[in-house]
Amino acid sequence: MNTAHLGHLTEYLRPWKLVTLAVGIALLILGSFYSGAPDWDIPISFIMAIFAYLTAPWSMRVLLERKWRLWPVMLFFTWFTVDGCYAIYWHFKNPVVLKLMRSVNFPASLSLYGMCGILWLYRGSLRQLLSEIRNRFHLLRGKQARLMQTVYKNGSK
Repeated sequence: MNTAHLGHLTEYLRPWKLVTLAVGIALLILGSFYSGAPDWDIPISFIMAIFAYLTAPWSMRVLLERKWRLWPVMLFFTWFTVDGCYAIYWHFKNPVVLKLMRSVNFPASLSLYGMCGILWLYRGSLRQLLSEIRNRFHLLRGKQARLMQTVYKNGSK
């Protein structure tokens, strides 16, 4: 296995990403008990969450980096995670529920998929992420202060 593949594997095994996946699955399971939606159960919560964990950040990266040649694959992974695995699962478990809920599930699942893609997009440890956020806010505050000084100087002339 080459180092590029090991790098991708490292991202899937980062503790902060695994913890957020576990928290997300726990919230989905809780939602399955309280929502009353006939298509929201524990197995589909696991299935869709795991597919999102594996594909959403990659799909988001394809979009953001404009990797046009990968768009067909990205669209397939997105569709499969958001609708395909859901349709297969409910086709075999209860086709009536599939027919009833599929059109409602798609927009909700697509929104969650996008949010997961953004959440898990960062390549690095939680410490590195927090450090980058602090540095960017520090730089932003410095730019804001310089802008305010310029406005004050120009306004007082």
